[in-house]
Amino acid sequence: MNAKLVYTAQKLARLGLNKGASGNCSVRNTGGFLITPSGIDTEVMTAESVVAMQMNGDAEANKKPSSEWRFHRDIYQHHPEVNAVIHTHSMFATTIACLHQDVPPFHYMIAMAGGDSIRCAPYALFGTQALSNAALTALKNRKACLLANHGMIAMGTTLEAASALAVEVENLCEQYWRLLQMTAVPPLLSDTEMQAVFEQFKGYQD
Repeated sequence: MNAKLVYTAQKLARLGLNKGASGNCSVRNTGGFLITPSGIDTEVMTAESVVAMQMNGDAEANKKPSSEWRFHRDIYQHHPEVNAVIHTHSMFATTIACLHQDVPPFHYMIAMAGGDSIRCAPYALFGTQALSNAALTALKNRKACLLANHGMIAMGTTLEAASALAVEVENLCEQYWRLLQMTAVPPLLSDTEMQAVFEQFKGYQD
């Protein structure tokens, strides 16, 4: 599983969702979770770089986990259905997050993130419990959220599902950003239209 986690982190970098040592990934493990390390460029990351953590916050000896381990831990504790968490500093998700804006239902694929919007959590300092608390609130009944002045979080039942959702959220944020270049108030799908999307998605999405 260590190698799979590194592969996921490197794939996100190849896709441009993270650069250098930014962002982090984790996967649930027996009694805890595995997470990418702090301050190591994705290009040189290896399976040995991955850090095993316990739910009480204890990390594998002589290894430094990502500074964002708290929201990974808290997501696993509050969402038993989630087995993987992706955090990126991708260009368009971060741009929208810096506006402190939710992404509204301008496109039906917003439903892939679990609701009729992608919420933006209020700003909190990276690596803090305050940021984790804000993220948990934004993720209520959702599978993804933005973090103000920071980036995004996507989660799923598998690493593949979580990374695919991260890619989709970034795509939606790019589309929304482009819309905002043309109009400050793009047309949105109604509650009824979004509910029809949720019904259509049943049995389809992660």
